Amino acid sequence: MLDKISLVLVILGALNWGCVGLFQLDLVAYLFGGQGAILSRIVYTLIALAGVWAITLLFRDDSTTH
Repeated sequence: MLDKISLVLVILGALNWGCVGLFQLDLVAYLFGGQGAILSRIVYTLIALAGVWAITLLFRDDSTTH
């Protein structure tokens, strides 16, 4: 379950960076009151933690799916 939540957050982060790159629009900042707003900082932190967790997916031996 934690893997799926992390994956969703990583995808949202990637889409946000795509919007920043393509449209100069930071959706997280726009939706939650600016980059310095506490809610935006919480969302950024959750996305960063999800990215760190996703690194572990690279090193797992998931033999149950084979």
